[in-house]
Amino acid sequence: MKHLIEPTDLTVAETDSIIALAEDIIADRAKYSDVCRGKKLATLFYEPSTRTRLSFTSAMMELGGSVIGFSDAASSSVSKGETVADTVRVIASFADIIAMRHFKEGAPLVASQYAGIPVINAGDGSHAHPTQTLTDLLTIKREKGRLDHFTIGFCGDLKFGRTVHSLIKALSRYEGVRVILIAPDELRLPEYMRREVCDKCGIDYREVSTMEEVMPELDVLYMTRVQKERFLDEEEFNRVKDSFVLDPQKLAAAKSDMIVLHPLPRVNEITRAVDADPRAAYFRQVENGKFVRMALIYSLLRWAEGESRSTAPQIDPALVRPELACSNARCISTTEDVDPLFHVADDGTCRCAYCESRPR
Repeated sequence: MKHLIEPTDLTVAETDSIIALAEDIIADRAKYSDVCRGKKLATLFYEPSTRTRLSFTSAMMELGGSVIGFSDAASSSVSKGETVADTVRVIASFADIIAMRHFKEGAPLVASQYAGIPVINAGDGSHAHPTQTLTDLLTIKREKGRLDHFTIGFCGDLKFGRTVHSLIKALSRYEGVRVILIAPDELRLPEYMRREVCDKCGIDYREVSTMEEVMPELDVLYMTRVQKERFLDEEEFNRVKDSFVLDPQKLAAAKSDMIVLHPLPRVNEITRAVDADPRAAYFRQVENGKFVRMALIYSLLRWAEGESRSTAPQIDPALVRPELACSNARCISTTEDVDPLFHVADDGTCRCAYCESRPR
């Protein structure tokens, strides 16, 4: 059963096929208006969302399917203590595909082990957001005409930003992509991302402290908000929240065809005056999200045709390490009864399969 839990669950060929399908949907939406007739998408959103949840809902409806689910876990049996594994086994009786957003990192992976139907990770904590990545890739492709040989600057919260982590992983598989990391010391890209993705994949990257010093080099500027909900220390949040703000003065030094992306919502990191600039692509990016999710839903349902709906756990026994426990308090393995799963890196260190943290 094919799931999308993190961007590299799709091969480059599969990613490119979904992007190509999204472009075909944009060109002829009527051709796809009935392809999911009789199919149901379950949207299980355990934390707040506007764009992602409504994008999935709109995508399934435009494919001719229907949508069930919840947008507030407090109104479901989760409030009674039901586990993710039990929830998805129940939901699989009513739906054909699941889109899940969860505040616990690794929850969608657990869901994929038990659902017996395709599961899409719609964001899990600060870990991954693969459908935003597909949205970003489609936007870059439509705006720049390619997914290789360009320079992208990531600015703002690179420590907790799941959209940044996911997009860097995806771009690591395309040729000639240069990455510039623009962040304060408190919000730098995590060391494991630099070592295990950037260094391992040979990405040409460097770290800087201001966007002004690199603006003329960029083909894409990816802005992010400083996420208060990801900070354990409010004083630390207040110290860095206004560190990086894009305004017309900074944008004046950029290339005439550079594009500005943002996963949204923004707070004050892009001033309203930037919205009128044709290089501001973030609202076009939102619409692209609907089309790429249409392509993803349709593709996963087609790939699942003929497969059994067994809800017997699909767990790789090679990853089970009962002697280890995850050190991340935000990991699903710290609050639910799941198998402790760990990958072994090339250097012999272990990382949690749910959230990529080290063991305790």
